[in-house]
Formats: sequence, C-alpha cells, structure tokens
Amino acid sequence: MLIALENVTKTYGKVRALAGLTVELPAGAIGLLGPNGSGKTTMIRVLLGLIRVDSGGGRVLGLDLAREQIEIRRRIGFVPENECLFPGMVGIEFAAYAGELVGMDSRDALRRAHEVLDYVGLGEARYRRVESYSTGMKQRLKIASAIVHDPEFLILDEPTNGMDPKGREDVLSLSIDLARNKGMSLLFSSHLLTDVEAVCEHVMVLGHGKLLARGRIEDLKQAHERQFEIRVKGETAAFAAELADRGIPAQREDDAVLAVLPPGAGPAQVWEAARARGEQIRSFRPRRSTLEEIFLTAVRGER
Repeated sequence: MLIALENVTKTYGKVRALAGLTVELPAGAIGLLGPNGSGKTTMIRVLLGLIRVDSGGGRVLGLDLAREQIEIRRRIGFVPENECLFPGMVGIEFAAYAGELVGMDSRDALRRAHEVLDYVGLGEARYRRVESYSTGMKQRLKIASAIVHDPEFLILDEPTNGMDPKGREDVLSLSIDLARNKGMSLLFSSHLLTDVEAVCEHVMVLGHGKLLARGRIEDLKQAHERQFEIRVKGETAAFAAELADRGIPAQREDDAVLAVLPPGAGPAQVWEAARARGEQIRSFRPRRSTLEEIFLTAVRGER
C-alpha cells in the first residue's frame, strides 16, 4: 500500500484542515482533487512529515508518519507549486544540491544531476542561471531535482498551473513516462481535471478535510442509463437533427452525438435513423460519467 491514513485530524486554530481522514491508496498514479480549502495542501505536508497531526496516524511506503519522517523524505520526491529555485545558481548546481540534501555523495549527486537534466530536456541549459529559465523550464528543473535521488514516490503540487500549452504538454509527458515507464508512484494534485485524467489511474476527492470519493477513474465512470454516445462517418449535427426529428433527444458533443433514448425506445430506432440517412455508425456505446461529473457529484454530496 502506497498511503494508509487512519482518522487523521489537523487543525489550525479554529480551522479543521483534515477531519478524521481515513484512506488507503495503492501504488500507481493517483490524482488528488478538491476545491480550495479542501485539505489537499495539508495532506501533502502530512505525507512529507512537515507537520504533525493532532490525532490519528498512518504510513507512507510502509513507513510510520510519526516516527520515520526523515526516511520518508529520503524516499519521496516533491515538486512544489511555489517558486523554490535559488537565483544565481545554474541548473546543474540546483539539481545536484537537491541530491545532496537527501544524503547523496556530492560526486554521485552531480553525476545523477546530469542524467536527470538530460531526461527532462534541459541538457543544453544545464549551465544557465535558473532565473533565465522560462516557466516551463523552471518546472522541468523542479521535476529533475525531485527525482535526482530516484525516489519511489513523487508528489506534484499543481505542476501545470499557469503554464502555456507547450510547457503543460512537456510536464504531462514527463509525468506519464515516470508513472508508466519508470514505475514511479505519483500523487498528482491539480485543479485541472483533464491533466489528472491524462496522467492518473486512481483519484481521490477531498472536501473540508474529508474523503468524498476514491477509486479507479474507470470504475468511477459509471454508465448513464439510456444515454448513448454515437459516432458516425458523416456530419454529426445532421444526424443529431435526424434523431431529434424522430423523438430521440440528441445533440452534438465534440465529434460525437449524445442521444437519450426515451422510455419505450431502443437502439433499433437509432439504426433505423442511420439507414434512412444512408449514414454509417462507427461506434454506439453507453455514455459514461466524466471526471468532472465525478468531482462535482462528490463535492455537491458533501455540502
């Protein structure tokens, strides 16, 4: 088990950031979701052993949160949301320094720093001062520094926040490669649901310090009764209009038609509409919940 928390409570004055949080999460890529003030940042700080909880406990990578914080931090990499680079340092110095902070020998840290900078695509910028880096380059340097000691578990806090499309694509590609090809477990905290869905297999949703939902994303995406997603070879808008004319509510949604079969209607009527138009149906499947719907349902249910 990657993470196991039991009845974890953490308060700041009168604010209860975590309220008896109990959750078990398997190894793999996990999305951490929740509205502002849900407890995501506090949970990350607890996992890193940076703050003590008021009550409860847990384990990360099999290590006790209360007694083994230093060893936990040696085995975790962390990519913070906020700026953490030191002006005046060049990229290779910063990455190597991050390795030394977790106990690596200076020569090993430098050698490994060269490797991870090549891996994240900063090989040609390794001797440039970090303040000259673009936003995307800074984020990739933070990732390189977080994995310089080859951790088992990487925590990324809003890793694509405020980035341009190219920089966002670079960070997502690195995250996917680390999770799927390098075998590294990830906790990917983000308010961008499409990014979470691109990277993660599992998801957990927090609200007011409580667990609202957890599971495999594909398992949480339940099929909607009588709602179907249809893809055709021809013009989707025209086919949606044909279905509507036949009493089947339908609308174009991206490159598909979303149809709702009314009581008494069946899939045969959709095929009849296709035959009448000489249309070819390429796929016809039940519509499943989106990650956004899962998130909103969980949050609304908690209010």
